[in-house]
Amino acid sequence: MTEDIQEAGTAPSSGRFEAERSAEIVAASLAGTTDERLREILTSLVRHTHEFVKEVGLTVEEWAAGIRFLTETGQKCDDTRQEFILLSDVLGVSMLVDAVNHPADGPVTESTVEGPFHMVDSPPRALGDTIDEAGLSGEPCLVTGRVTDTDGRPVAGAGIDVWQADAEGFYDVQRPGEVPERNLRGLFTADEDGRFWFRTIVPRYYPVPVDGPVGTLLKATGRHSYRAAHIHVEVSAPGVRTLTTHIFVDDSPYLDSDTVFGVKESLIRAFAPVDDPVRAAEHGLPNPFRHVDFPVVVRRDTQP
Repeated sequence: MTEDIQEAGTAPSSGRFEAERSAEIVAASLAGTTDERLREILTSLVRHTHEFVKEVGLTVEEWAAGIRFLTETGQKCDDTRQEFILLSDVLGVSMLVDAVNHPADGPVTESTVEGPFHMVDSPPRALGDTIDEAGLSGEPCLVTGRVTDTDGRPVAGAGIDVWQADAEGFYDVQRPGEVPERNLRGLFTADEDGRFWFRTIVPRYYPVPVDGPVGTLLKATGRHSYRAAHIHVEVSAPGVRTLTTHIFVDDSPYLDSDTVFGVKESLIRAFAPVDDPVRAAEHGLPNPFRHVDFPVVVRRDTQP
């Protein structure tokens, strides 16, 4: 029994803490991790975290403040708000993860972040329907597009999931009781030629939520909280690599300083004014209206 106690209480000298070798010592404790990818990620996380602490000379008070910040970030999350995603967004991590996993690839439409507001299912709608059930004030807009693969072949029946802010810069989940649930959201099915179209209103630029820890961080660093105006678009189909992207409004402020770093030049589109009563009537829109065309190119899983 005494031998067991002594053996259990005696750690090998290589495992005793030394500041100079801290990352190496902690990483060694992960050697028994059977999941190789998990071991790789945790080992790198430990190495970079320990290097960060040493580089900045982190104080106990600063360490405690960081713990409080992360705790408050978790406490701010609920069914319709993900403060951790927002934190990742404003630090540019979300865009970096997206870029690593979806590098710019020839003709394929560039991707961008999903954002923290895709928290509810979009309602299925017929082509040409409006996604503005509430009839909110704002410039009426026609959105058209066509989904093709990198060889120019249409992707018939592709799912087009869209969601956006209103003309005042709010999503439906930010205005409970004021607008119908799932307003300005829609799930469309492209026709046999890969085409899709729907009616909406031109979205406005908007601030990300600033009533939580992320807002405190933005204020402390002297950053604004605004996103450039955009419509979210997610395209999916069997045998196709799902694409999550944005249509950015070309005359929106903050295109060069989007707070989540989400703007890519190729995704900025003209929302052109249209004064054509006949065309407006064809689409069930008041005249004049605005029109944006957004061709989408996706990669099939069978394509290299």
